[in-house]
Amino acid sequence: MRFPSLVPVLAGAALLAPTSPPAAAVPHGVPREAPVTAAELRAMTRDCAQVSHGRYREDAGGPAKVRVCGTRDAVFWKADLDIDCDGRPGTRCNRRTDPCFSPATAFPRSDGRPLDAERLPYIVIPAAGTLRGHRAHGVRGGSVAAVLYRDRVRYAVVGDTGPHDIIGEASYATARALGIDPDPHVGGAPSGVTYIVFRDTRVWPIEYHDEAVAQGEELAREFVGRPG
Repeated sequence: MRFPSLVPVLAGAALLAPTSPPAAAVPHGVPREAPVTAAELRAMTRDCAQVSHGRYREDAGGPAKVRVCGTRDAVFWKADLDIDCDGRPGTRCNRRTDPCFSPATAFPRSDGRPLDAERLPYIVIPAAGTLRGHRAHGVRGGSVAAVLYRDRVRYAVVGDTGPHDIIGEASYATARALGIDPDPHVGGAPSGVTYIVFRDTRVWPIEYHDEAVAQGEELAREFVGRPG
């Protein structure tokens, strides 16, 4: 179950930014390091040092059972995945396809327009409230996140907010990348999703997904203790 974002769109810069920066070239003959696996990341979230003041619900009226946990480098939680279709309307995300659709996202693009849930992988965090925790631990709009589902790892940014006591939501594009049905009306995953947000990180412009992936891959290697 989803709700529209509770935080209005902030004013942004006037210039239109491209969706991705130029990709860094890899020297010929230099092998790429094997990506960090979901199993490696999941092993680092096995134990929970709770940082939230209380627990979150996955859906309105449901039990408050989700803890936000923390390490020196990240905060994380394990929950369901509801589909966020808010922001720039498209063929898949609009008022007709999603009765909870909102044309705004809490954190806008660099040109001031809302994010595009159909194209940009992002996750949703609870709005500020009594169950704070992640906000006091270096998590904000544009923070880099790793989202795990089954054997998949996908990198995203913190892009929107939801109700202050509910957690477990990500954009249409995030769900699709994870192999989860992204339909805002019937899609999502009822459980089994791990969200890891790396502390004191930021992608700017927020819409540069390639930068989120580049940062995410490096941060994931550090998180699981791979040598640099």
